[in-house]
Amino acid sequence: MLEVTDLHVSYGNIEAVRGVGLTVEPERVTLVLGANGAGKSTTLKAIAGLQKPHAGTVRLDGRDITGQAPHRIVRQGVALVPEGRRVFAPISVAENLRLGGYAADKSAFADTLAKVYDMFPILADRRSSPAGLLSGGEQQMLAFGRALMSQPEVMLLDEPSMGLAPVVIDAILAKVAEMAQAGIGILMVEQNAQAGLDIADRVVAIARGEVVYTGESGDARNQASVLRAFLGEAALADRSS
Repeated sequence: MLEVTDLHVSYGNIEAVRGVGLTVEPERVTLVLGANGAGKSTTLKAIAGLQKPHAGTVRLDGRDITGQAPHRIVRQGVALVPEGRRVFAPISVAENLRLGGYAADKSAFADTLAKVYDMFPILADRRSSPAGLLSGGEQQMLAFGRALMSQPEVMLLDEPSMGLAPVVIDAILAKVAEMAQAGIGILMVEQNAQAGLDIADRVVAIARGEVVYTGESGDARNQASVLRAFLGEAALADRSS
């Protein structure tokens, strides 16, 4: 289990994350909602070691991993799938996956790769193709597969549906649910709130760097605080009128 407690992150004099606390449990999807600039992606980066927090703790199975180098955090079982997919376009699908397993147990590489190809058959079909020639949805699946190659306990997903057609979004988020069912804890930032709520077990809403709501996904749909954090005051007023 991943536990984040009283996390604070600043960019110069601007405190982007102020006391965020959340948990990510195995086999469950925790959805993070909030307006642009609320601190959602910064929270993921701090957990992954890409942004150093100035206060708070991040623990994985009770081990303090706060502020460690990203490669050490990957080795301990936390993998980030960044916004925009960030696949290595010139090299093949297979080579992208191989890079994803650089920090993992090499003796399990073949078995892990087989599981990735089983979960994402399109990657097996396109294993020799340059990643840059894949469609947006296929690249997102490759980004998932690359993270899975590190054999993670927890996956951090930053806007996995960004830039994708609605029919593709459904397929991508179905894969997120499948990864959770395989035993991985998922922490997902997602602007498509409705689609995210369809697969989420738990919801955390962040506004201005602070958690304003935490609860089960079924309860979150009718919570004004969640709508306010995600949609803003004007949109909330429109829904009430």
